[in-house]
Amino acid sequence: MNALTRILDLSSEEKVERGLSHTPAEIAQQPATWESTFSLFQQHRAELAAFLEKAGLSDPARRKPTVFLIGAGTSDYVGRCLVNVLRRLWRCEVLAIPSTSLLTHMEEWIIPGQRYLWISFSRSGDSPEGVSVLEKVLVRHPDIHHIIVSCNAEGRLIHCAAGKRQTFTVALDDAVNDRGLAMTSSFSTMVVFGQCMAHVHDLAPYEAILRRLVEAGRTFLPHAADAAAALAAEPASAAYERVCFLGSGALEGVAVESALKVLELTAGKILTMSQSAMGLRHGPMAALDKTTLLVAFLSSNEDVAPYERDLLQELMQKRLVKTRIAVGGHSELPLDGLADRYLAPDIRTPVPDDCRPPVDVMFGQLLGLFFSMRCNLMPDRPSVDGVISRVVQNVKTYA
Repeated sequence: MNALTRILDLSSEEKVERGLSHTPAEIAQQPATWESTFSLFQQHRAELAAFLEKAGLSDPARRKPTVFLIGAGTSDYVGRCLVNVLRRLWRCEVLAIPSTSLLTHMEEWIIPGQRYLWISFSRSGDSPEGVSVLEKVLVRHPDIHHIIVSCNAEGRLIHCAAGKRQTFTVALDDAVNDRGLAMTSSFSTMVVFGQCMAHVHDLAPYEAILRRLVEAGRTFLPHAADAAAALAAEPASAAYERVCFLGSGALEGVAVESALKVLELTAGKILTMSQSAMGLRHGPMAALDKTTLLVAFLSSNEDVAPYERDLLQELMQKRLVKTRIAVGGHSELPLDGLADRYLAPDIRTPVPDDCRPPVDVMFGQLLGLFFSMRCNLMPDRPSVDGVISRVVQNVKTYA
């Protein structure tokens, strides 16, 4: 038994009463959903490869399209976790652009004469910004190709794109259309689908990575759950008031998403921030204090790791935070006391940094879950006053 399975073993009545019917199970199901998502991708692979060729991905480098990865909130962070792997394997420019920015400044992002492929991610498919952006761009720029990845086959985004020559739509399994307020399995599953797309022309190497990813997730989950529960159980006199997440490269996207998870699930009672390891010194370090939990998602890249270790050394010497937690890609990483605790999956061959986000983000999700319970909130619906909702409301869009 671990802290997460103890929640999952509660009676249905108690889960409903405490707002635990969805979020814990959606966190726990993730390794299994990555496997089913890979199988789903295999079904779409040939058709998707043909669509990408039509969009210009097989052309010489100078004629390839610029790829936009589009979403709002957590769906935007899906794109941030995919930029590096897509750019490396597709060998073209890839940018993560929030749909909230495209809604207000679309024409400033589009260069006349440039080819584009837009990939939109959405849990519900009903985000007003995402739907409005797609509706407008299909009319204003009909030559742009679009891939829509959503967890809701009935969402407006998929219906808006259906049947059009320049669009390709994929509805993921309804099981990852998270019913809790905070996106958890929907986030990691869309990231896995994006990693599959990156490897569309040679899927065998990724299949091996996917197997390690699933094993890593299953071995990491219980340790991460117990660590998150212990941190949330600190006595009131020593409770954390702030959490700072650090990450580099693709793991910077994990840091941003983890910060959002804790902020959402605690209804802002615990303040959060995220930075790259190299960016923290440039001002944001001033926000760290003795009520701060620092979580560093450490790179396995030997060119990156020394910079992150230097930062942890500096934080230790300055005694800026209460607790330092390091999250790594494999169990054998001596930190020489630079962190108070080190968490990693129990696997022999580590997952490459570009593919680690689905595993690492689970610690941020679990911190959100257990801190939410510590704050006497209901994780499935933590926003007591309805300040935030599962699908953003009250957004007017203009022509």
